[in-house]
Amino acid sequence: MALKHEPTAPYHSAQGALRVLETVARHTAGVTDAELARTTGLDAERLTTLLRMLRREGYVEQVADGSYVTGEALTRLSSTHEHDQALRDKLQRTLDELRDSIGAAVYISRYVDGEVTIAQYADGPATPAVNEWVDFRSSAHATALGKSLLSQLDHNGRRDHLSRHRMTRLTSRTITNDKLLLSRLAAQPPTVPHLDLQEYAVGTVCAAVPITAGSLVGCLALSLPVDQAHRLRQATDRLNRGAAPVLLSLAI
Repeated sequence: MALKHEPTAPYHSAQGALRVLETVARHTAGVTDAELARTTGLDAERLTTLLRMLRREGYVEQVADGSYVTGEALTRLSSTHEHDQALRDKLQRTLDELRDSIGAAVYISRYVDGEVTIAQYADGPATPAVNEWVDFRSSAHATALGKSLLSQLDHNGRRDHLSRHRMTRLTSRTITNDKLLLSRLAAQPPTVPHLDLQEYAVGTVCAAVPITAGSLVGCLALSLPVDQAHRLRQATDRLNRGAAPVLLSLAI
């Protein structure tokens, strides 16, 4: 299976943040923002934005003299024996914060061994998760997260998936024509979120943005009850802004 690598804004942010982290990690005694700018080649405004994100996520800390050192979150993720649990904990905290700031259930989905999986999610009494009334593995054609994952595969990868999972009509809005779905996936720019407007379940709308890094095929998604569909655009914008920390955690 080949992947389509078309960088998105979260990808560029994560790449820039990794450059900053690599520089901070090399300077164990601390590094100033002026030195960071010179070493990374990032302009002052972008560097300030990235440092703000890295401090918020616990990846760097600013010490008394104003220089930056590695933070506890980076130390835990860099530890071989702690990495997997540290990553799950970090991603869950990020998802919980996104759920609360967006006011919607949020999900991390991955495409693993030819199947759609929900890796982690955050919901709550006021932000209920989607009722998985049809297995997400067999309904990628109808869900925002499924379409986002399929869009990151090449044409043959998409056809292979659809050949193994019949495109069943789940609601009156579900696309069941494979040629129509494939043409829409091919035409969708990587920077435009994928939507599910009651295609998977009546009463629910969803959106998903890609979080692709290396061989990872993943996405960040949200769901809202249809009576809150007027919030979908704003919520999706906030989801997209929240994708960079998730992608960064996965890349470390």
